[in-house]
Amino acid sequence: MQFLALIYETEGSHDVDMPTLMAQYEAFGKEATAAGVMVGGNALEPISTATSVRVRNGESSLTDGPFAETKEQLGGYYLLDCKDQNEALLWAAKIPSARTGTVEVRPVMVFD
Repeated sequence: MQFLALIYETEGSHDVDMPTLMAQYEAFGKEATAAGVMVGGNALEPISTATSVRVRNGESSLTDGPFAETKEQLGGYYLLDCKDQNEALLWAAKIPSARTGTVEVRPVMVFD
């Protein structure tokens, strides 16, 4: 089964410096890859680079930057291949930002 681990954190607020945080993410990536769990993942550019698209009554509207003011923003994700949700949650707990932000784990829907 595949699970998407969505990483939410308040931008710019880290208890560790960036080189340390990046080293922690690199270690997680190596461990998850060695275990055969890592399918993929990426970090996202800051929320200020986002554009939201809405189509209402056939008309498109664009909103630059964050659509909603929230405490935590989506900063990246991992796609994990695990035997079940319990295993996915164990891996999500190892993601460095789980200690300072939130990691949402959701099963990927399979269409027949």
